[in-house]
Amino acid sequence: MSIALQSAEASGEDRLSKVPEVTLVFWIIKIFCTTLGETGGDAVTMSMNLGYLVGTAIFAAIFLVAVAAQISAKRFHAFLYWTTIIATTTVGTTMADFADRSLGIGYAGGSLSLLCLLLASLGLWRWRMGSVAVDTVSSPKAEMFYWVTIMFSQTLGTALGDWTADSEGVGYLGGVAIFGLLLAAVAACHFWTKIPKTVLFWTAFILTRPLGAVVGDFLDKPLAHGGLNLSRYSASATLVVLVIGCILIFPQRAAKARSTRKTALL
Repeated sequence: MSIALQSAEASGEDRLSKVPEVTLVFWIIKIFCTTLGETGGDAVTMSMNLGYLVGTAIFAAIFLVAVAAQISAKRFHAFLYWTTIIATTTVGTTMADFADRSLGIGYAGGSLSLLCLLLASLGLWRWRMGSVAVDTVSSPKAEMFYWVTIMFSQTLGTALGDWTADSEGVGYLGGVAIFGLLLAAVAACHFWTKIPKTVLFWTAFILTRPLGAVVGDFLDKPLAHGGLNLSRYSASATLVVLVIGCILIFPQRAAKARSTRKTALL
């Protein structure tokens, strides 16, 4: 019996090892990936003139393949994990643009709808698995909830970034300042408050996406619109190099497994 229990515990740790430990480097790479999602998504839908619907179909297919590979993997692979993150942020970009612009829902309506989907995903995950903490993601079912929730958060973040920078008239640099300050506030709460770490993680995860969105728009939008008018292709290539460089220079460790029965909050 004890051998079987030890085997089960080891199995749980092996599955969880596909999720990296949340460190400062994690957040740096995450911001690079979200910015890449914006420039890469726009490169396909705008620069290639494929449109939001076709772009969404392309990136949705990549997203499904990447998630399937990630869930099927036996252990943590940094490049596979971050490829899947990039897939979620690119499909999130094109989905949000399609809903907001092609369907005419608008940034406010799109953001509200996506917020409801995100909360529903988190609620269902919490109800079915007992926790939404990332260090309890130790089964294929939990991983599916994890990636669906991430995809919704990335899509919501895109809509929030566009809404803030465009509709509210604060501009791209103003958007960077707003979301940068909000992330700093979340970091302060992490160190100096008793707010559950899971709440702070998902809050930060959502906020890094609109930050990446406004940074990406600042890089490739025309000078007349407040951007730097850089090529979407060159900006995306530079971001790919930065992501790869961070992965190679700062090796990441897998997060340690934690049973949902030991999870105090969320």
